[in-house]
Amino acid sequence: MASTPDPTLTGRDREFMSLAPSGNPPAQYGRYIVDDPTGEPPGTVTIDTFNNYLYYSMPNHKAIRYGVATGNEASGWTGQATIGKKAEWPRWMPPADMLERWPHLRPTAEAGGLPGGPDNPLGARAMYLFQGNKDTLYRIHGTNEPSLIGQHVSSGCIRMRDIDAIDLYNRVRVGTKVIVADKPV
Repeated sequence: MASTPDPTLTGRDREFMSLAPSGNPPAQYGRYIVDDPTGEPPGTVTIDTFNNYLYYSMPNHKAIRYGVATGNEASGWTGQATIGKKAEWPRWMPPADMLERWPHLRPTAEAGGLPGGPDNPLGARAMYLFQGNKDTLYRIHGTNEPSLIGQHVSSGCIRMRDIDAIDLYNRVRVGTKVIVADKPV
């Protein structure tokens, strides 16, 4: 395995990331170039929710492997989608099912959501997963809880360290194929 260099950051990225909560997941969840276990064509994103890895397939049967946090068993989602939208330091609006589970988030929703920034649960970047023209409401995104990478803790979204979300964001385009695997990769 070879590590990859960090992406270039904007001034806003550096400022917000310096203010964001810190925490380092175990080294196995770092960003590495590995032999691609997915068999998918270059440019495909595959999420292994069982082992908490996201693979970005590259030429020559290589992939960049990122550590991620995924949904717990009750909140997991599998299937195929495409990236339908991308956003830097996105606004977060708690979805309706989350408001039912956690009513304390209602004031955030009533205020129009939480603007992008270091305390926002979507972190530095979000890639919105669509099936056809319909938003699945699931995202690949940064996190303000980087110490939870490698765990099954989200409400179904795929969380990445902010630096990794920026790296992936710079590699993918709207229309990129995303597979959330229903078995280990």
